[in-house]
Amino acid sequence: MSLDPAARYARQMILPEVGAKGQARLGAAHALVIGAGGLGAPVLQYLAGAGVGMLTIVDPDWVDLSNLHRQTLFGEEEVGQPKAEAAAAFVERLNGAVAVRPVVARFDPGNAARLLGGVDIALDCADSFAASYTLSDACFAASVPMIGASVLGMEGYAGGFCGGAPSLRAVFPDLPARAASCATAGVLGPVVGMVGALQAQMALWALLGHAPSPLGQLTQVAGVPPRMQSFRFDGAVEPKAPFRFIAPGEIEAADFVLELRGEAETPVPVAPHAQRAEAAMAAAHVPGQAQRAVMVCRSGLRAWQAATALRQVWDGEIVLAAMGDP
Repeated sequence: MSLDPAARYARQMILPEVGAKGQARLGAAHALVIGAGGLGAPVLQYLAGAGVGMLTIVDPDWVDLSNLHRQTLFGEEEVGQPKAEAAAAFVERLNGAVAVRPVVARFDPGNAARLLGGVDIALDCADSFAASYTLSDACFAASVPMIGASVLGMEGYAGGFCGGAPSLRAVFPDLPARAASCATAGVLGPVVGMVGALQAQMALWALLGHAPSPLGQLTQVAGVPPRMQSFRFDGAVEPKAPFRFIAPGEIEAADFVLELRGEAETPVPVAPHAQRAEAAMAAAHVPGQAQRAVMVCRSGLRAWQAATALRQVWDGEIVLAAMGDP
């Protein structure tokens, strides 16, 4: 069925901040969305609803019943389907004028540059330290705006990074001491919806090019009682020699590799020449001066902690590899 775009977007085109010119900018834009879960649900609905012309959706996971309370793009009949494909089908039903490309894969340094090619803005909707920092590194290098967000429990944030503003690393130079996720700490669906809607609004405002720019601004959200507070971080300093992530396929035979996952977690180490160790004992395993040290774990947190410990006694190159879930 052919629909009149003027009628579809009339309620936002009447806004002086949008108009016909702004709508044309949205229609010509390409947004990369990493993650089609709880944050991805409002982000994809509002970007597609607003008429952003092209959406690339990247997610390696499948729809799970325990996530439906916040991943509102999906119904019970889609449990077991790849989230990227199910989300793309939702977008196509919502707005047939939007081109959508699902990518069922983990976002990592091996595909980051390719997926960012031709993109006008990237949105971090992933529940992954490694994906967030990898996306920020790639966006910062390519001068692509990135709207990042995170939610846990009853709190979250959305912020505009890169594209001329400081990166995620400048605002969050260190990972937390402990790893927590929605699966372990819990999360309330409406809080995720609030943050995701804010993330979508920041992305649309950045695409429209209005001031004040959302790039360089971070807004914190607390769910009960609902409250928000914002601050700007335009002057945040980029960290020197940060630990960067590499894809597992980039590990080389000459590398010094510490496998931080135990045998119960992964019977087969990431590489035949990898040594097993606990993150706290990384400083006891010193590479040769000419080697590159690779710290390997599931999420990237233990690898980051091991790299921090090793840096105290060794000044060579240290990189991280996050293997994710099987």
